[in-house]
Amino acid sequence: MLYLLDASVLITAHNSYYPIDRVPEFWTWLCHVGDAGQVKVPIECYEEITEGGTPPRTDLLVPWLKAEEAKSAVLLVEDVDVATVQRIVNEGYASDLTDIQVEEIGRDPFLIAHALTHPSDRCIVTTEVSRPSRQRQNRHLPDVCETFGVKWCDPFEMLRALNFSTSWKPS
Repeated sequence: MLYLLDASVLITAHNSYYPIDRVPEFWTWLCHVGDAGQVKVPIECYEEITEGGTPPRTDLLVPWLKAEEAKSAVLLVEDVDVATVQRIVNEGYASDLTDIQVEEIGRDPFLIAHALTHPSDRCIVTTEVSRPSRQRQNRHLPDVCETFGVKWCDPFEMLRALNFSTSWKPS
């Protein structure tokens, strides 16, 4: 299984429970499983973090992600099918969204499109929770994943599946 990380997973991990400077084992482990092809961050999610956003990110996460060791380990190097992204927007959110509403969705359609290239072997990891009552550009990632039959889980499910522990040491 290849776990595709939403930007929220890395941001929340660093800001909440695995700060890079306090739990370096997590970030070393992430590079290890990235090198092993078990965890990747699609370029669109990578750029969502590294290009700043609002407000710009100035903490340790951006330099960690841009460092060659992490970037080469976790970055998913593959093109996304633009027609699939458009289909996800039209069928997963709404076909009549304004440009502003499409911007509100963010990079989620790209993440789902990457998962759809191998739906039985890929799982999206997100901190978002299902909110089925949300409509249009306000739909949450798990609910759009359900629309397309894409597997998804929260970060802790992925950590259990890949057997992460703070006592983990590279072999």
